[in-house]
Amino acid sequence: MLLSIVIVNYNVKYLLEQCLRSVREAAQGIEVETWVVDNASTDGSVDYLSPLFPEVHFIENADNPGFAKANNQAIRLSRGRYVLLLNPDTIVTSEALRGACHFMDSHTNAGAIGVKMINGHGAFLPESKRSFPTPWVAFCKLSGLSRLFPRSPRLAAYSLRYLSDDAVHEVQVLSGAFMFLRHEALRRIGLLDEAFFMYGEDIDLSYRMIPAGYANYYLPFSILHYKGESTHYADRRYLNAFYNAMLIFYRKHYPNAGGPAWALIRLAVCLRKALAGLFGWKRTRPSRRRGGRRPELMYVCSKAHAADVRRRVLERFPEAASIAWEAADEIGAIPPLDGCTDIIFCHPDLSFDRMIHLMDRCPDKRMTYHTFYPDTDRWISPTR
Repeated sequence: MLLSIVIVNYNVKYLLEQCLRSVREAAQGIEVETWVVDNASTDGSVDYLSPLFPEVHFIENADNPGFAKANNQAIRLSRGRYVLLLNPDTIVTSEALRGACHFMDSHTNAGAIGVKMINGHGAFLPESKRSFPTPWVAFCKLSGLSRLFPRSPRLAAYSLRYLSDDAVHEVQVLSGAFMFLRHEALRRIGLLDEAFFMYGEDIDLSYRMIPAGYANYYLPFSILHYKGESTHYADRRYLNAFYNAMLIFYRKHYPNAGGPAWALIRLAVCLRKALAGLFGWKRTRPSRRRGGRRPELMYVCSKAHAADVRRRVLERFPEAASIAWEAADEIGAIPPLDGCTDIIFCHPDLSFDRMIHLMDRCPDKRMTYHTFYPDTDRWISPTR
């Protein structure tokens, strides 16, 4: 078995359905097994998805043991030479899967690989490549200094924004949303640390790769990540896990840090945690609009489906100021987007690879992209 894909799900069955569709499409011709670990979802995820994806191995947990433990359950059963940890709120491409496999094959020192993640507006997600959160780097991140000075190697080292998003880099930290791992390396360094309920386990795993003699690489192959959607329905337990993960990491890897360093980290974490508790955790914001004007739409589908899709778009967006159509088999490298606020891609009329390519190449990052599935009448849209 070449590749084992592991996905942990919690109450996001429609996002997971989309993710599994993309895995099925991207993995054509690759020897792949897919594992889904469901952490006691209450939305009927497994009953809904198992008939649609008979090739997927589903593990149903009676409770929610956390992200790290759930991943480990499937990793222990997996047979792949490589293991991909994948979030359910992602769309993967064949380029990303094949590119990561080929890179691992040709770079025997590679222990982990991350890729270029873009959000539902086509914008690059900086957590695609990061540095270790040393006390100073973490303080700059948590205090907001890195946001104020995003191009400073000293103040914004955490997100490495001074490195090109479109080139291969050896980096320190990769995201658990798409973490491509050498199984042999996992046997040597151990699996995910289950002390992390959620968040921080990817930083810890990245950290342990390097002393073991492996390198972590960022590859500029694009995937879509609806950042935070898989925890959108999270309760206060996730709030505590998010901000406590950094403290767990420091207790584990910086046990001899001096008092001033610990004071800086604790201060920054407590401040951010208090603000999140005061103003809300993972609040939903409306999709981006230019000046608050009515949406101007373009939908991309086959000619055979154009009339039916237009009707459904009108039902979905009755307030639309205009609606244009582009044929899926004729659309160029960058569609004629002037004046548009929203683009609707119809799948499978347009492949996932083509969708991600168009989103990544479009220079306008204020666009909101939606995916429509005519066979199920399902819409997937970013909430932020």
